[in-house]
Amino acid sequence: MATWRPRAPWFGSARGPDTLGWGSGDALFTEGVRNGVATMSPVNPFDDAATARAVVDDSGTVLKWNEGARQLLGHPAADVVGRPAAGLLAADGGDGTRPGPGDEHWSGTLALRHRDGHTVPVWVLAHRRPARDGAPGTWLAVASLQRGPDPVDDPLVRAALTQAPCAMMIFDDQLLLRGVNDAMAQLVGLPPDRVRGLRATDISSRPQNVELERHMRRVLASGRRYDMQTHLRAVGESRAHAWSARIAPLTDAGGQVRGVCVSAHDLTEQHLARERLQLVNEASVRIGSTLDVTRTAQELADVCVPALADFVSVDLLDPLEHGGEPAVVLEPPVGLRRTAHRSVDPGGLEAVAEPGELDVYPAGSPQAECLLSGQAIVAAEAFGDLDRWLEWDPVRLRRVKEYGIHSTMSVPLQARGTTLGVAVFTRFRRPYPFTHDDVLLAEEVTARAAVCIDNARRYSREREATLTLQRSLLPRWLPPTAAVEATSRYLPAARSGVGGDWFDVIPLSGMRVAMVVGDVVGHGIQASATMGRLRTAVRTLADIDLAPDELLTHLDDLVVRLSEESGDDGAGEVGATCLYAVYDPVSRRCSLARAGHPPPVLVPPDGPPRQVELPSGPPLGVGGLPFESAELELREGSVLSFYTDGLVETRERGADAGQALLREALAAPADSLDAACDRVLHALLPSGSSADDVALLLARTRGLPAGQVATWDIPADPSLVAPVRKQVVEQLSAWTLLEASFTAELVVSELVTNAIRYGSPPIRLRLIHDTATLICEVSDTSHTAPHLRRAKTWDEGGRGLLLVAQLTQRWGSRHTTEGKTIWAELGLLDEA
Repeated sequence: MATWRPRAPWFGSARGPDTLGWGSGDALFTEGVRNGVATMSPVNPFDDAATARAVVDDSGTVLKWNEGARQLLGHPAADVVGRPAAGLLAADGGDGTRPGPGDEHWSGTLALRHRDGHTVPVWVLAHRRPARDGAPGTWLAVASLQRGPDPVDDPLVRAALTQAPCAMMIFDDQLLLRGVNDAMAQLVGLPPDRVRGLRATDISSRPQNVELERHMRRVLASGRRYDMQTHLRAVGESRAHAWSARIAPLTDAGGQVRGVCVSAHDLTEQHLARERLQLVNEASVRIGSTLDVTRTAQELADVCVPALADFVSVDLLDPLEHGGEPAVVLEPPVGLRRTAHRSVDPGGLEAVAEPGELDVYPAGSPQAECLLSGQAIVAAEAFGDLDRWLEWDPVRLRRVKEYGIHSTMSVPLQARGTTLGVAVFTRFRRPYPFTHDDVLLAEEVTARAAVCIDNARRYSREREATLTLQRSLLPRWLPPTAAVEATSRYLPAARSGVGGDWFDVIPLSGMRVAMVVGDVVGHGIQASATMGRLRTAVRTLADIDLAPDELLTHLDDLVVRLSEESGDDGAGEVGATCLYAVYDPVSRRCSLARAGHPPPVLVPPDGPPRQVELPSGPPLGVGGLPFESAELELREGSVLSFYTDGLVETRERGADAGQALLREALAAPADSLDAACDRVLHALLPSGSSADDVALLLARTRGLPAGQVATWDIPADPSLVAPVRKQVVEQLSAWTLLEASFTAELVVSELVTNAIRYGSPPIRLRLIHDTATLICEVSDTSHTAPHLRRAKTWDEGGRGLLLVAQLTQRWGSRHTTEGKTIWAELGLLDEA
């Protein structure tokens, strides 16, 4: 007798839940055999004895042998278990077919040897059970004894065939297969007459079959149908399909459940359509969440991986300038900058270019061709065009071979008639190439992303233009003064980018300095333009030495006029807040007034920070309401903190809490005002941005020593002008400023003479100097302002102020409560 051993693997491999593979559990092995006696129900002929089952390990040794196998071949289990299965084969061996290596299932006719010696041809279905818990792998071989009525005469099968409109299987109440229709037989790839009497797990040990059997038990117990969704690759198919299996109970005339009907429906098209719709919906939600070009491109890549591709890269054309439009005419080679990419692998090692790198694509490359044609281009290894495309780039070709990339799809990014770049979709883990439906889906998603990218670019261009305008309207540097040491910070708003916040430090006559901070309501170019007009107006009004409350009154009138000019509909109504302060280093007093603006915080040299108490004036633009000023005496080294409400007031924090944090940040010692500014911004804006723009100005006061100021009270007598000049020269000699004595003597002579001739007593002369400037001031109680005029050739007078203007850096007059003061500044460095 010929010997035959199954080759490993004999019947391929399959997966199941049980250890030795008897249907859905080892208990089924003894279901038809009790105490060695076969039990067959006359009502249900498809019991365990009606199906021959044997379990064989990889070495060919029989491990299990049921009653059906004994009835088929006559060998009891004691004579077969533990012995080679090859001993059961007859000399001819059957139809000669054998499973190939790696097969998961096998079916065919075997010539088996009966116990009495005759040959029994048996159609056998076998599938592999994987090893579990360290045990070796096993094979389950089953054969139906084909007992029971013919399917045409079986009332259950006849009822199911009448009621089911699709591929179906009928199982009885023992979950044994009673019949299948032709459509189902074609799906499972097995002859219908050969699988009758088998269980679902006998046909295959795939998880789907195990799950199907579990749900059939539930339907038998409950009598209610159940719909099962699964992905399964049927026999002869190259890819898995989406299936819906409806498990419905079959009842007799009395309503008792006698079996179940399993009908299979191919829902692949509906499933793919649902996935495409879900991807489009997700793209509309996730892409374009910000107005940032890089972030939007990354969102496109994130949405499409792994739903559409295994790797996605987004390359954009460089704009002509920051935020500008890309080049209109495209000619290869095309330079594209990698903006974003995403891979199913965490490392993304298949990427050739990193974000930010510029890559050049020559003519013939998919990227260049799709940009020139404006159409999506698919290149697949199966069509032989992928290698042809990559002949121009050996690095990419090597990467394609390394990762098994078999299909790419290049889709142009176009919006509003402008080509922005290209998105490349790549597959290497998913075995299927891109289809026509994939192209349509990619075009839909990239079209949405292109609009968002174009919006982001337009926003970036407008934002950059507005920021440029705003930066040009704000001071680029703060002028050095003898009165204060000042530093500032400005942060544009995180979303809108620009607003109407501004600050300034303005040198005034007499070594004084003006400090101003303001905030125009609203954002955008309109707010920035209004801010520029108000800053210019403040500088103009400060130049005529108006008191803080008077300056705010004039500024309020200007804002009212701007609102009137903007229109009558109220849409362009202008509003602003402002804080204006003037500090005199000689008297060390500071005069302040505010128009709806937060008060400053004062940090004394040796005390805790405190908020300055100031009268709260109305915001600018209200009109008709008065402003009040307050005066403080500041010790040298005091720090005044001016700010806008964007620093202290946020969505998460109120103004009071923000001002408390500001005082806490200012209380900590700092090496410099710059360090103090940075600490304040870090404490109040830890994220580095704010919903509103922020302006911060810190000023440390300085005092002018008494030795740098000289004052004389002058009687209204023209004959005393010469002694006054002499005293001025002596004072300049004491200050070691003799190089400026000639010019100072002429200026003092002209100013004192004019005060005696045209002013009202008392008259006072004051000299102030620092390292670079000498200031001459003459005050009287007359409110008549001086006028500069040009004398004619034969005029004997009228040249005094013209001479002062020619000899000094600048000159002017300011009104005081007692009268007026005429002043002139001499540059000591120029004189030297």
